[in-house]
Amino acid sequence: MNTIERIAHTKLSDMIVTQMESMIVDGTWAAGERLPSERELAARFAVSRPSLREAIQKLEAKGLVTRKQGGGTYVRGGLATEVTDPLFELLARHPESQFDLLEFRHALEGVSAFYAAMRGTDTDLQRIEATFAALQEVRQAEVAAQADALMMFYTTIAEASHNVVLLHLVRGMRGLLQENMRRNLEVLLERSDIRDQLHVHRKAIVDAICAREPEQARDACHEHLAYIERTLLQINREHTRLQRSLRRNEP
Repeated sequence: MNTIERIAHTKLSDMIVTQMESMIVDGTWAAGERLPSERELAARFAVSRPSLREAIQKLEAKGLVTRKQGGGTYVRGGLATEVTDPLFELLARHPESQFDLLEFRHALEGVSAFYAAMRGTDTDLQRIEATFAALQEVRQAEVAAQADALMMFYTTIAEASHNVVLLHLVRGMRGLLQENMRRNLEVLLERSDIRDQLHVHRKAIVDAICAREPEQARDACHEHLAYIERTLLQINREHTRLQRSLRRNEP
């Protein structure tokens, strides 16, 4: 007697969950971002609102989203939550960690630039050029505004790499990385010659990415960060010598 195998039917809500998970993974929805309304999502997926609501409940049960009373549905923080604990806040503020963060940025930004040059679409490259132009517009602004624009510049490069792990890492560490940039800029921007050199280096990164030269883009990143490290060390030594000189001249 032949047996008839039961055909497993995939629930519509499970199909919606799969699509929404993909959008979270590929960075379409970032950690902490508010999702579109139920009406918009139902229209986007061409499903009923009850099916969509069931899918959101499943995502919430998995810990991927959270719902706020009267405030919508948000992607859970994930990695972003982990890197904003007290230890990472301490790292962001501690002077001795600043050079460790610069070394870490060599790896992070170098590989981002490499794959952005290799995989970036025309639209990606246009966005990189736009964020670079935005950097120039805030050159005379407060350091915090410049650090924010700089973080956007590097995030756009990470997005153009089309590596979802890399993208989530950059987004998750935004606060830590941006604080490092802000602290560095506070020291570096005191001298106009350094400001000009930073612009030259960043332009070299953009030019290499837009020319689709991965190795040149990576090397331009490394040269830029090495320059920042050397300059900060030099300024620190000069500051130390000045302090010693002032102490010797005290009555």
